Amino acid sequence: MPFERYFEPSALPSPLPFSPPVPVDTAGSPKLPASLPLRSACRIVRQMVSELVLLFGDRVMLRRDRRRLSCHVRQIAMYVCHVALQISMSDIGEAFGRDRTTVGHACHVVEDRRDDLAFDEFVSAVERIVTAVFGLSEVVAHD
Repeated sequence: MPFERYFEPSALPSPLPFSPPVPVDTAGSPKLPASLPLRSACRIVRQMVSELVLLFGDRVMLRRDRRRLSCHVRQIAMYVCHVALQISMSDIGEAFGRDRTTVGHACHVVEDRRDDLAFDEFVSAVERIVTAVFGLSEVVAHD
């Protein structure tokens, strides 16, 4: 897969004087730092989502719920990688060891669940944290 498009170190100044410059490619979309492989970025996002779910979870997961929890974590991580980091579904699928159609399904599931206010606030918080960690300040807000 051509991961090089995420790794080219070019930065254009941000139009806002108080925000840091955002690395962008020639098409104008944000890119990950050159020193960070795509698989590692997806792994970091997944770990952050997992920790936040455990932090804000209000009940102890039963044995049968653990698999469901890991599926939800993976779906949220795939969604955030696609929406916040603007990585293609094919590249996310390769990084997670899944097909691009699985990533599309995960994005649809998370989008459908965002009707719930608490879930929407959680996903928005994860998006803000991920953009802060990866230094991407120009991310479209989800309203």
